[in-house]
Amino acid sequence: MNGLKLTQLLSPDEYLAREMDSPIKHEYVGGVVHAMSGARTRHNRIATSLLGTLQQSLKGHKCEPFNSDMKVRIQLSSHVRFYYPDAMVVCQSNPDRDAFQDHPKVIVEVLSRGTRRLDMGEKREGYLSIPSLAVYLMVEQDEPAVIAYRRSDQGFEREVYQGLEAVVGLAEIGCKLPLAEVYDRVEFGPEPGESGDED
Repeated sequence: MNGLKLTQLLSPDEYLAREMDSPIKHEYVGGVVHAMSGARTRHNRIATSLLGTLQQSLKGHKCEPFNSDMKVRIQLSSHVRFYYPDAMVVCQSNPDRDAFQDHPKVIVEVLSRGTRRLDMGEKREGYLSIPSLAVYLMVEQDEPAVIAYRRSDQGFEREVYQGLEAVVGLAEIGCKLPLAEVYDRVEFGPEPGESGDED
């Protein structure tokens, strides 16, 4: 024995059962569980405004928005992942008993220094593999800007929206996201005491 302790991998069912009773949220990648840290005020302000705009726009529609308490399940050929996006829109919902969604149409992550690499790398790769996904949005915190990956006949294409006058069109779900609404109450510039570890 060399003294190294192997991490015990959890099955998806074990992860889901433990997550139901956990006081903190965890994401799951191929049997490995990662605890999530809390988010700062600006992050929550942007996520809440965005969700409110989606909720208002989708009233009476088949598609519905979910907040960051709802997981998305990604079933890859080699393993399963569960993430908690900051927001998503689903037009074909899982049964009410499920604690996750399988068929998101739109997924949104609010970027931060602490999560940028994950959101733009591992998570983007996972999200873009979901057959139902039409648009993946990455929303900046420090400036009014959104990076969109939109499905086309050639695959996903990158689009950038900048400035409070910009509007992200989401014809796939029949609504629009004006950046002026997404960034309502947000004052740009570094936050007091910002250390660079922001979530």
